[in-house]
Amino acid sequence: MRKILYLEPVGGIAGDMFLAAGVDLGVTPEAIAQALSGLKVPGWKLAVSRAVRHAISGTHLDVVLDEREAHPHRAYSDIRQLIEAADTLSPRAKERALAVFRAIGEAEAKVHGVSIDAIHFHEVGAVDSIVDICGAAVVLDLLGDPEVYSAPPPLGSGTIRVAHGNMPIPVPATLELLRDVPVRFEGVGELTTPTGAALLKVLARIGQPPPDFIVERIGYGVGTKDFRDRPNVLRAAMGRAEARAEGLWVVEANLDDSTPQLLGYLLEHVLTKGALDAWVVPATMKKARPGHVLSVLVEGGARETVTDTLLRESTTLGVRSYAVERTALERDWVEVETPWGRVRVKRGLRNGTVLNAHPEFEDCRKVAEAAGVPLKQVMATALAALGPGR
Repeated sequence: MRKILYLEPVGGIAGDMFLAAGVDLGVTPEAIAQALSGLKVPGWKLAVSRAVRHAISGTHLDVVLDEREAHPHRAYSDIRQLIEAADTLSPRAKERALAVFRAIGEAEAKVHGVSIDAIHFHEVGAVDSIVDICGAAVVLDLLGDPEVYSAPPPLGSGTIRVAHGNMPIPVPATLELLRDVPVRFEGVGELTTPTGAALLKVLARIGQPPPDFIVERIGYGVGTKDFRDRPNVLRAAMGRAEARAEGLWVVEANLDDSTPQLLGYLLEHVLTKGALDAWVVPATMKKARPGHVLSVLVEGGARETVTDTLLRESTTLGVRSYAVERTALERDWVEVETPWGRVRVKRGLRNGTVLNAHPEFEDCRKVAEAAGVPLKQVMATALAALGPGR
């Protein structure tokens, strides 16, 4: 069963709104705080309340800081060390949080024309933003690691004062983060913050509609401001997409760290698990790493078994699948006589006409080995023995 989380940034998105939407979906603030307790940052706590925007009721969340917090500016390397050292975060949550901070760092570096190592986070380096970003990664863990989709976010307009001075809205980092994805240039004020933009860019498929799914829970994360033209909420719909059992599917995994022996084993092994066919093709992965794509053709009823096999026995961290259609020839077997023995030939027919024919390899090999003749000679003779019209 696939879990789906669909985000609608009606009033935009910020880190606290994402956390609030997660709480509104049923994640407890205590569970979030427990998972974040390993972060070595100054005192903070989550303050959760109910709020209403344009007659829509939801959850509002604030990260309340100890006033002694005096180090809001942090380098990317400092934040990376904080996250990596947090023993209460799952490996997947660490990976997601680090990816979000790296996306922000790369966007800031591009805007300022420096390397990411020279970037010092200001607003995003403060404790509340660290809690927001790491907390968002924790929320996805606690929701069961759903697939995340999002409608295009509204960006807002006007100006805002930040650590670098007055900036246009959207601020340059937000716009850089959302390069190459659908957005909406509408609204007044800052609707989508850099943190919110980074969460969407890294964690969600923006502008891509989710698959058909059954909505089971709905949450509203309420923002601080109250806009005139729209409710300042982030709506989150959580549910499940039922696996389609009918038809044919291709199940695929990208592998960049598998040995030839493992690839060969996997090809043979998935065939014992119900696969109709399996193949491996070379691929150039990100950062120009050489790799392979392992693809498996399977009927719907065996799809989950094959998926589980790939996740358990290959080195992949994820498997994708998509439905396909196939036009297949009718098939039958005939036996032909060769000078060295009888061999079966598989024929492919369409409307009674033979279009393809292939001698059975194992039959030909046994005959060739017994008679001491070349295998290719046996195969050619078997085809010739099939006769005109096959």
